[in-house]
Amino acid sequence: MRLLVAALDAELVAFPAEIPGFDRLVTGPGKLQATYALTRALDATHYDEVLVVGTAGAIDDELAPEVYDIDAAIQHDVSDIDGVVGQHVSLPARVTLPADVIRRAAMTIATGDHFVDDAVAVASIQALGARLVDMETYAYAWVAERLGVPIRVLKAVSDRAQDDAITDWRAAVTACSAQLWDVVRADYEV
Repeated sequence: MRLLVAALDAELVAFPAEIPGFDRLVTGPGKLQATYALTRALDATHYDEVLVVGTAGAIDDELAPEVYDIDAAIQHDVSDIDGVVGQHVSLPARVTLPADVIRRAAMTIATGDHFVDDAVAVASIQALGARLVDMETYAYAWVAERLGVPIRVLKAVSDRAQDDAITDWRAAVTACSAQLWDVVRADYEV
């Protein structure tokens, strides 16, 4: 049995309510809600894999609006006691996802607890080495790694993380959900 995870119901709108071989979890947005909900789910039930689907902002202008596998996650909204951005005082700077689950172009994603929608934020996040940005992936990957459960993260590009990105996201989330469902249906034969 696998656990299908998304932060928001809107990211699952194109998915059927029931998918054979999958349970479903909607965590809510942000790192705290993601950590709490996924930890509770993995403590309650054994899963062979966590499959996260969702949207992400592209902070690389060369990225096409398609679905990408995530190979690593960093945090863009933390700093250590020396003020080094991207370094947490007690968490790893980078969480690497298992290479054996990646089936398409892989990207590093930067996670933070705010919606990125301006060029200044994008420039500082690019300096950390990410090409996508979201609000949950680091938390999901960290929890799965700590609990020893394989995880795969699929992200559909919904916006360019610049001015009016939230408007772009609202307009694109349904199409992104359909793209994600097409990938899941093909990759998992459901």
